Order: sequence, then structure tokens, then C-alpha cells
Amino acid sequence: MNVLMIINGPAYGADATYNAVRLAAALAKRDEVTMQVFLMGDGVTVAIRNQKTPDGYYRLDRMLSAVPRNGGQVLCCGTCMDARGVSQELLVEDAHRSTMEELATLTLAADKVLVF
Repeated sequence: MNVLMIINGPAYGADATYNAVRLAAALAKRDEVTMQVFLMGDGVTVAIRNQKTPDGYYRLDRMLSAVPRNGGQVLCCGTCMDARGVSQELLVEDAHRSTMEELATLTLAADKVLVF
């Protein structure tokens, strides 16, 4: 099953974003699932590497890495990255700059689309 998850919320301060990343990681571990995560708007901040959080606080950049580690993809809206001053160099290793055209293609190919 091909699952596309679109995350719009900021890295921190929104439970929906945290829960979306948790679900994406859990789905990516399933053999029958091909997981694709597309980060849009403030969601691109989820893929920024080396995030500094208080001791004991979750790190979304690390949690997100479960997706590519299990054969999935993490894609970031290029326009959204530019608007927030986020370059490819700031992203975690397996996250890539993408486009609305690629999102459109992924949406049409997906068996399920989840939006957070």
C-alpha cells in the first residue's frame, strides 16, 4: 500500500505534527506500506537537522529518520523552504527539496493520503 502523508504544522508546539511523525514512523516499519512524507508550510521545519530541545523532549528530526531508514521518502516543499530560509544543507540527510508537481504525482499514485 502506498501512503502519502502531508504535514503542514510546525515542528514544535503542535501535537498534530508530533503525532503525524509518530504515525509516519510506525507506518514506514510495515512491510506492506511504502511511506512518503511531504512537508509543507511550517512543516518543513520538522526536517531541520540537529534540533536543540530541552533534555527529555522529543526530537522530530530523529523521529522522522525512521521513514527513509525503512524505505520511505521525506520530501519538502521548495517554495515553503525558501519562504522560511531553509536550505537543503539544513535538512536531515535523507530529506529532499521537492515541488508541487511532485506532490501532485505522489497524490495521484497514493492509495491513502493523510493530511496533518
